[in-house]
Amino acid sequence: MSETYADSATGFPSEARIFPVEGVRLRVLDGDHPFHLENRAAAEANWQAEIAANPALFDGRMVFQHRLSLSDGVVQGEGYVVPYSTFLWWRRQPLGQGGFHVFAFPVIASADGALIAVEMAAHTANPGQVYCAAGSLDPHDIVDGHCDIAGNMMREVREETGLDLGDAATDGRFLASFARRRLTIVRLFRFDLSADAILDRIAAHMEVDEEKEIAGAVAIRSADPAAHPYNPAMLPVLDWFFAQAR
Repeated sequence: MSETYADSATGFPSEARIFPVEGVRLRVLDGDHPFHLENRAAAEANWQAEIAANPALFDGRMVFQHRLSLSDGVVQGEGYVVPYSTFLWWRRQPLGQGGFHVFAFPVIASADGALIAVEMAAHTANPGQVYCAAGSLDPHDIVDGHCDIAGNMMREVREETGLDLGDAATDGRFLASFARRRLTIVRLFRFDLSADAILDRIAAHMEVDEEKEIAGAVAIRSADPAAHPYNPAMLPVLDWFFAQAR
C-alpha cells in the first residue's frame, strides 16, 4: 500500500495523462489546514492585491487537500475547508508546496462528437480560460464527512450552463489526471443532442443567470491545444477524449 505525506503525493503517474480510478475517497477534517495556518498573513496581503485587480472576486470557502495518494486504483485524501483567498495564495507558489487541489471535470459530449466546454467570464479567477464546466469542491459537496464528486459535477454544470447531467448517459466511471499537485477527476457524460443544440441551451441559460460565471460555451472538435486558451488541466482530457473517436 502507498503511504501519504503532507508534502508529497504517492502512486500517481509522473506524466499528465488520463488514467482510470476505482474510487475516490476524500475525507474532510475539522480544524484548519496547516498551509492556511502558516500563511494567513501572506494570503490576506495577496487577497487585497487580488481584489484590487478584480473587485468581483468572492472569498468563499472551499475544500483544499492536505494529503493525497493513489493506491490500488483508489484516490484517497484528507483535506480541510479553507478560505478561497488561501487557495489563491497557494496557487501562486511555484511548486505548489503545502497542499493539493482536487477538482472535477464533467466531460460533456454531444451526439455529433464534440466536447462542450465553457469560457470563463472576465470577473472570475480564471478569466478567458476554456475548460469543462467545473468549480472547486466546497461545503455544499461534503456528505457524511467526505467530498461528493458526482454531486459537485451535477451542481457546477447546472449553475454554469443550466444543463442537467441526469439527462445524459454515463457509465459512472471516474478517471483522473495528475500534474503539478493538481488532481482532475473526470467522468464522461453523453447527451443525445447536437453540439449546436447544447450551445443554444447554454446561451438561453446565460440570459437568465444572475451569476454569469461564463462568457460563453464552445464546441471543441479536435485535440489541438492551441484551438482555445485552455486551462492546462484540459490538455490531457482533450488527448483522451479525441483518441476514443479514432
